Amino acid sequence: MVGQLLTEEELILRNTVREFAEKEIAPRAAHYDETSEFPWDNIYGLGELGLFGLGIDEEYGGSGGTTRQVAIAVEEIARACAATSTTYAAHLSLAVQFIQMYGTEGQKRQFIPPLTTGRSIAAFALTEAGGGSDAGAIQTTATRSNGSYILNGSKTYITNAPEADIFVLLATMDRSLGTKGIIALVMESDTPGLTINPLHGKMGIRASSTAEVVFDNCEVPMENRLGNEGEGFRATMEMLNQSRISIAAQCIGLAQACYDAALKYAQERRAFGQRIADFQGLQWMLVDMATATEAARLLVQKAATLRDEGKPFATEASMAKLYGSRVAVENADKAVQIHGGAGYFAPTDVERYYRDAKIMEIYEGTSEIQRLIIARNLIPKE
Repeated sequence: MVGQLLTEEELILRNTVREFAEKEIAPRAAHYDETSEFPWDNIYGLGELGLFGLGIDEEYGGSGGTTRQVAIAVEEIARACAATSTTYAAHLSLAVQFIQMYGTEGQKRQFIPPLTTGRSIAAFALTEAGGGSDAGAIQTTATRSNGSYILNGSKTYITNAPEADIFVLLATMDRSLGTKGIIALVMESDTPGLTINPLHGKMGIRASSTAEVVFDNCEVPMENRLGNEGEGFRATMEMLNQSRISIAAQCIGLAQACYDAALKYAQERRAFGQRIADFQGLQWMLVDMATATEAARLLVQKAATLRDEGKPFATEASMAKLYGSRVAVENADKAVQIHGGAGYFAPTDVERYYRDAKIMEIYEGTSEIQRLIIARNLIPKE
């Protein structure tokens, strides 16, 4: 984020995360991308810095903090490794925050403390084969039975699922009720009947694990329900609103990495007797990248500030995610173009950035869904 607009505490956080990310995460990013291994080294390191407790109340093992601070951390992690930032954001901004916002006191004290250490991972299980953008079309069922819910169905494209100890998931008690039949549950990964099928072949963010999750008569105690019956969908929409700020910050981190790499290469590469950075055409590309990144960062900052102040922020969060993801994709494209043929090959970092960027226009609500949300909030109904 813009240095002069950060508080002293925020600057210290940014510098701390940046130093760790540059020294520890960035050097390992290409290896994890190539092997698709889960980046446990990165996760443990972030845990030791206390970042898995950021934004979580101290009474549950967290370190406190604001939405702005979470956005700062996510941006700096993404600048070094987009895949690691995906793991971090999905764990913290979706699953753990869901429990903190909608869990009972007992649920918070039971489930949250281990998740603030980086040694225990959480996953948020919403998407299904027939229900991604249409979250109300959930087919996974939850049937009451002797003080428990019996789950049957499946989820797909679930981040962190293979490593998760805890799942926050959505299921329907009555499909005929539509969104009003949906409940949210917290479930432990050793529940009998739960099967995790890792998915392979992703274009980018390869070190972020993704899987299909299958429920076959999984028994979850009723006391594990988050919120009241029928309120799961509404709670999820509210969680996605705040989580989009983290994803937008992730977009900024990647966009910044693209700019940094392009600028460095343009200053080093020579053609026709001079640095290619001295050619006006390339200068304008770099200027556009820097300007767009800064504008997107300010959108993130505004959305995060509004949430921290308890003001409506959903429109601004969708704007930040919509624009930020576009900037990430466009900066990645320009970075490859500036690198020329070298940018099309690994291990050039911008080749990885190009592949990583596209998902940001898809997950946490596609760009089309963001436009629908923004339009709904901006255009008055008749």
